[in-house]
Amino acid sequence: MKKIYKKHSTLLFICAAVIASTFSACKNYLNVQPQGQITQDQIATDPAQAKNLVTGIYNVFYIGGFDPDIDSFQFVIMTDIASDDADKGSSPTDYGDALQIDNLTTPATNGVVNNVWTGHYQGIARANQALDKLNAAQFDATTKNALIGEAKFLRAYFYFNLVRLYGGVPLLDKLPAASEANNDKYQTRATADDIYKFIISDLDFAAANLPDKGATDVGRATKTAAQALEAKVYLYMKNYQKAYEFSNAVITSGKYSLVNDYSLIWRQKAVNGDGGNNNNESIFEIQAGINKSCSAGINLYTVSQGPRAGGKFGWSDLGFGFNNPSQSLVNEYEPNDVRKAGTIITILPNGTRLFDGFRIPSRDSVENDRYSYKAYHSRSAEDNCGGNTDRLPKQVRILRYADILLINAEAAIQIGNPGAASTALTAVRARAKLAPVAPTLLNVWHERRVEMAEEHDRFFDIVRQDAVQPGRAAAAFAAHGKTWVARAALFPIPQTQIDLSGGRLKQNPGY
Repeated sequence: MKKIYKKHSTLLFICAAVIASTFSACKNYLNVQPQGQITQDQIATDPAQAKNLVTGIYNVFYIGGFDPDIDSFQFVIMTDIASDDADKGSSPTDYGDALQIDNLTTPATNGVVNNVWTGHYQGIARANQALDKLNAAQFDATTKNALIGEAKFLRAYFYFNLVRLYGGVPLLDKLPAASEANNDKYQTRATADDIYKFIISDLDFAAANLPDKGATDVGRATKTAAQALEAKVYLYMKNYQKAYEFSNAVITSGKYSLVNDYSLIWRQKAVNGDGGNNNNESIFEIQAGINKSCSAGINLYTVSQGPRAGGKFGWSDLGFGFNNPSQSLVNEYEPNDVRKAGTIITILPNGTRLFDGFRIPSRDSVENDRYSYKAYHSRSAEDNCGGNTDRLPKQVRILRYADILLINAEAAIQIGNPGAASTALTAVRARAKLAPVAPTLLNVWHERRVEMAEEHDRFFDIVRQDAVQPGRAAAAFAAHGKTWVARAALFPIPQTQIDLSGGRLKQNPGY
């Protein structure tokens, strides 16, 4: 009997992830028109239909808000707000789950922790479903392997987030048969080392088989995106030689360069050919064009971080007011570093005018002193979708060239190549209008913080750096006015998932 793949939901026992298995009829990440039902025969013989199948994996990026989440509001809470780069924001008592994470008092029952877990396993399930069907494809090997590489790149990204957040997690290396779904293999935790090895295996295949930038649709994974992510993964594994080699491959590819004006990196539209979506610094970013259903923006990503009036002075909120840049972050910037103004909306006593001309009347008219400029999406100077502010079409930069330069600099220092480190570090600082500094580990770490601020990497960086230089996390949080606790290096395994596994999932130490 010919099997039809169409919209439905399946409860997978592992982690109780509700897996949307719509690949062609849901909101479409790359603006491919809905194709209706896709049969197994079509997937096996028609590259266009197989491509739509892979597109369905990207669609998972649009979930979020207060639902299962990959790169939206709740992921921001677990990365920026959990770190010393940001305070929770909004009103003091707003959103207790976020307040727990901000205060490093996160329990296993925290809803944010469970939703981020579930969102990532939804993404993994979609990737595994696509891979299960692509393995039977009968069209040319180059196209088939490129699509498989794309699915593996995305699966690697999902697992990279999971292992950094929770440590060892269940390893779903395939789509389990119904009879296998409750097996111990899928209900217990693999080690963090095994997860990292699996990520590297997926990225090795992706890098070997994906087309490069310019040879595929904008927004889809590429060879250099796989190399860039692999460089980052190796940095976390402390394999500095490999981190250097893979970051160097991206640098020497000649396909990327730094945007001239730092503040334009996050704009939707280029200004005088500089910046904007998918700019020359962008290696991989989540696309967010407008479609008819106004569903192509990441749910609540922008509005959750927008300036909050809180009913003061009669002007309307631009958002919920979360993820406020901290005083600790403000103090980290050197004088005249242009990145500060490109990262932080600072509300002055007599008001602040934003790049689009919108004026926030005064400091007293908002709930908080500072907001993220990188998350801001203009209601007047950039595209909008009716009045749907929940899904403003803000693209999220996952990998960009400056990140890779700093990975290259850090890895070069660790392998004893200060000359290469200096070249990469100086390039990043020159764009910020700052003089060169010595290529030391502390200087690179400082540069990472101010270059990547509010881009959802800081918490991971603190934990990773503390493993290299013990005491660094405690010092960072002390400067932030908080007390670091060792257990906070990993979030708790969600209690909901432990219960659904029948107790087979074991908790992280200290929870």
